[in-house]
Parts: sequence; C-alpha cells; structure tokens
Amino acid sequence: MNNFNRRSFLKSSSILAGATLVTPSLISCQNTNSKLNIAAIGIGGRGRANWNPALETENLVAMCDVDDMTAKKGYGLIKEANPEVKKFTDFRVMFDEMHKEIDAVIISTPDHTHFAPAMIAMELGKHVYIEKPLANNVWECRTLKKAANYYNIVSQMGNQGHTTNGIRQIKEWYEAGLLGEVKEIHAWIGGYNFGKGHYFDMPENFPPAKNEIPSHLNWDLWLGPRKSRDYNPIFAPRSWRGFFDFGGGKLGDWSCHTLDGPFWALDLGMPSEVDSYVHNRFNKHHFVSEKSIVTYKFPKNEKRGEVIMKWHEGIDPSSDPSWPSKEFEVWGKELATWGGMVMIGSKNSLYTSGRPNNPELLISEKDWMEFQENMPEQSIPRLKWGDETPVQEWIDAIKNDYLPESNFNYAADLTEMALIGTLSQRFDAKILYDSKNMKITNNPEVDAYIKGYMREGWEYGNSIL
Repeated sequence: MNNFNRRSFLKSSSILAGATLVTPSLISCQNTNSKLNIAAIGIGGRGRANWNPALETENLVAMCDVDDMTAKKGYGLIKEANPEVKKFTDFRVMFDEMHKEIDAVIISTPDHTHFAPAMIAMELGKHVYIEKPLANNVWECRTLKKAANYYNIVSQMGNQGHTTNGIRQIKEWYEAGLLGEVKEIHAWIGGYNFGKGHYFDMPENFPPAKNEIPSHLNWDLWLGPRKSRDYNPIFAPRSWRGFFDFGGGKLGDWSCHTLDGPFWALDLGMPSEVDSYVHNRFNKHHFVSEKSIVTYKFPKNEKRGEVIMKWHEGIDPSSDPSWPSKEFEVWGKELATWGGMVMIGSKNSLYTSGRPNNPELLISEKDWMEFQENMPEQSIPRLKWGDETPVQEWIDAIKNDYLPESNFNYAADLTEMALIGTLSQRFDAKILYDSKNMKITNNPEVDAYIKGYMREGWEYGNSIL
C-alpha cells in the first residue's frame, strides 16, 4: 500500500468499528438541522452529480480523486462552499488523516474501485453512498451488504430511478392486479457506439498498447485491486466500462435502471439459470461484444410463478419471435430504440423507457386516458424532494435514522442479478446458479469470477463473510 501504514490504519479502524457497534447513535446525526461532514471519493462525471446536491445543505470536508486534473475542477467549486475542504489522491490516506472529521462518504469511482473505500468507511462507522452499480463482482456485493448491516450504517446506491414516482407506480399497479400474472419480461438497449471520448471505445489491439502515463493521473491507484497492466487512454478516464475487469458493459451499467422496476415489483430475486447469445466477440472474455441476448430464468416463489426475462443488447428486440408485438400494435407506440422494458401480463402489459420514471400500460389510448383518471391508490410513500433524488434521501435517512429504499440490502441483490448476466455474456456461456451458496455449479472457469482477483494490499472484506 505504498507509504500508507496499513497495520496502523486497521488497528484504529477496528477500534472505531467496535465503537460503532456499541453506540451507533454517536455516528448517526439525529438532529435534522445539523450538517453532516461528507467526504467525496471520485469528483468528476457522476461524482459531481452526486456530491453537488450536498453542497447546499451539508459540509464537504474532504475530496479525493486519482486524477489531479479532474480533482482541480471540482476543488474550486467545493472550496467556495467550504474553504476548509482538503484534497487527497489516495482515499486510504484521507481516512487515516481525517476519519474523526467525517460522518459519511460518497463514492463515485469506476465500478472496480467501489468496494475498497466503502469497506474502510464502514469499518470506521461512516455512512456510505455508492454510485450504481454497487460493485464489480458478486462477492463484493454480498460483502458490502453484510458489512452495512454489521456496522449499522445508512447505505444507499445511486440508481436515481428508484426514488421516482414511476417505479412506485410499477410496483403498485402490479400488486393491485392490473397486470395479472407476469411470466415474461423484455428489456433492451441500443448498440455500442465506440469512439474517442465516448463511454465505450475499442482499442486497436488486445491487450491495449502501452502508453505513457499522464502526469496528472496516479495509474496504480486507478487500477486499485485489479491486476497491474500498462496504461492506455482506452481505460481512463472514460471508456473503462467496456472492459469486464473494470465495468460491466451496458448490462452492468444500465440494468440498475432498466431492470429495477420488474426486479422490485415481482421480487425476482436471483436467477437459477442464465444463457446468452453473443454476436461478434472482439476479445476472448475481457471486452464487451457487439450484440447479445441474455435470457434469465427466475424460479417461482410464494408470490408468483416462474419468470423469463430477456435482455436485448444492440439487437432490435422486435426481431425476437417472442417479442410482444400485439401489445405495441394496440397502443400504437414506437419502440424507444435506445432502451426500454416491457412486463408481459396476463391482463395487461406495462412499458417503460430505459429508466422506470414514467410507466405506461399498453392499452388503447382511450383506455389509457381513462386509467390515468382512476389510478390505484398510492400505497408506497413518495419522497418529498421529487424525482431522482437519491443523495437527498440518503442524507435525510442518516439524520432521521432509517434506511433508504435502495440501501445495500436491496442494491446488492439488484446488482448481483445483473452481474450473473454479465458473466454469461463475458464467457458466452450458460450458467446454472446456486445463489444460496453463491456458486456457479456447471462451469468452474466462470465460477472463479464470482469473487475475482484482488491485488496484494487490497484484500478488504475477507473477515466479514
């Protein structure tokens, strides 16, 4: 861990974690008028979208980013609101120096570096907010969920759609019986638009060629727990999502939005089987493929029967023979090609675009107008700040001692479901999943990626499970 004294840190964090278990109210801010001291890890992009709402009501006392160029842009904005804010490159050093001054942490780094700072923060009794998806592998999701409960902190994942009125309507309409029995779900997203400066770009060669590391980037810290490799701008700062060691492609990135509605409403839980059709694999199993269809099978539970869910990536879902074309013909609605979801019910079918904000029943326009005048009674509380406010919900939950809707108990399961699908994509393989034992039973090669690789010095969380 370079010059960082890990033994000293773990000793102090263990003491603080013990104190948290005995007196959790000392960590929670029970006075809604007092301000939280928040640290932000990851300053640009989604980071700014996450910490910016807290500037008006809370104290941002520390900020951390491995890219000094990115950090400088955010530092000026934060410093205006709080001149005492301190800037760090290594979150471990930040915690070592400032753990007594921090109440809560917002983590908005690439997927593969969510886990380590979250574990340290929770060991220190800090409340944690993580940008979606929660983590980069199943073991990390399970460990974060267990740690959040063990250390008694307030957790939240930043899938904005889960705070909206729309996702509550999806659940209420389903539970009111408007859809009837749902056995089939289709979700889709457009193809990859590779290009420089895009969220997804393709290297000229595999592995990507060695480039000189920019002076403003700490490449070793950016890699964090993953295997050491040569720097190439194809990874950082933007297009890491196409590499499975760091991100989850479009399924990993968007499922926490597009699949959130059916996952919550139907209480889908974990699939027992996932299979993929993968078209045009660019690389053995480290990089996303051009097109794919991922088919999930969810076993029946006490509330519903078996459910089949298909994720169409870069493929027009209407070309699938099982596509519910008759529902769209009745509604006369054009397909949102960039992304969407349909729950096929025995009575009615429900449609949303890529996020669950504005659900619609696929019924005639006349019936839809009448339905909007006579919707089922609201049974799920709405948030007082309006839609897409996960940071505000998290802050309010800390101050009033409750858990937000997308806390790690829920968010870990939603992300795990997606990650099992990305493993099927990654290996172009059928997966039989024993979720109780967190094991892929039919493919040892794929099962090894349930936890994945951790570099020496980054082995957090092993004592939790």
